Amino acid sequence: MTADTAPTLRRRLAEQLAGEGLLHDPELRRAVETVPRETFLGSAIYRPSEPPGTTVWTPARRDSVPVEEWLRLTYQNTTWVTQIDGTLAEDATSPVTGGTPTSSSTLPGLITWMIEQAGTARGKRALIIGVGTGLSTAYVSEILGEDNTTAIETDPAAAERARKALAEAGYAPTLITADGLNGYPEGAPYDIVLAFCSMRHIPYTLLRQVKEGGTVVVTLAGWGFGHGLVRLTVDDEGGAAGRFLPGYTSFMMARSHDRPPHGPFELLPGVQRSSRIDPATLDDWSGRFVAQLAAPSAERLGLGAEQILLDVATGSQARTRPAENGDGWTVVQRGPLKLWDAVEDAVKTWQNAGSPHLSEFGLTITPDAQRVWLGSPDGPGWVLPV
Repeated sequence: MTADTAPTLRRRLAEQLAGEGLLHDPELRRAVETVPRETFLGSAIYRPSEPPGTTVWTPARRDSVPVEEWLRLTYQNTTWVTQIDGTLAEDATSPVTGGTPTSSSTLPGLITWMIEQAGTARGKRALIIGVGTGLSTAYVSEILGEDNTTAIETDPAAAERARKALAEAGYAPTLITADGLNGYPEGAPYDIVLAFCSMRHIPYTLLRQVKEGGTVVVTLAGWGFGHGLVRLTVDDEGGAAGRFLPGYTSFMMARSHDRPPHGPFELLPGVQRSSRIDPATLDDWSGRFVAQLAAPSAERLGLGAEQILLDVATGSQARTRPAENGDGWTVVQRGPLKLWDAVEDAVKTWQNAGSPHLSEFGLTITPDAQRVWLGSPDGPGWVLPV
């Protein structure tokens, strides 16, 4: 293993990302070829395996993996999970069965694509929400300079880990441990906000920290597990507008926007009828997002023909199953909200438009509301839960 192995692998990664259309800007390419991702993976990651029934996350420690293998893992265009349910991989004493990832090193290709979509260029100031390991912050710092880069991480352990990695790699941007959805007014105004977490809506306090004409790139998500990456241009009236981007991008939910915990629940009797849509439509990327727009406070469970919606706010329920006669599907609803009625109406609207990808949708934010629309701003739409 020669001393230039890591730089060589960085160049190869840059070539790969450029070949896949995920990296065009020369300054960003220089950042990819300069920033040592191995520093940001730290001393351990979780490697997943999927035996029947659940995912098992096994800590892989850098000092127990051959150097060649660790570098090979590092420079794959892959997301590596670094924290499960608040426990960093280096602190895990055994494999974790199940569990929810709470921090990761996002695949470099997605980072570079989002940085380019945000129009990141010298002379601009950026706010990064969701630092994770710090890799994206290092890329942005390499382009804008650390004085023009502010980053926020809500998890204290992840923030401290990222701070150490950034320092080891030679970067000292402003790094705040706080809820990123509040932004960081002390560093405002920003030209760019890049969020490496998902939100149910865009906080107005965050928009007010962005210059007129500035760009916000964020993944909208919800408790129905639909995700859509949107790029917004901020106006001078406290709002913003833009369209959803191509592809399939998802991030962990910002913790202050995540669904509230609940104990065991019981599926109770309700009003039964035939469903007007195939419940498996909610397994489709865009169909799931549309359904979520229609029932924004409902948690989605189940798959295929057997979907379950549980409304966090009212206790309303909807559940589907194949019809007993084998023809179509049955839905049972209970509670003050007719969840499936709203989902059917939204899905039918989307299907009547040809079931397009989310890139045919957009978002308009005014001081009064945040509205996702289909086709054009005056087309059919749904208001986000603000």
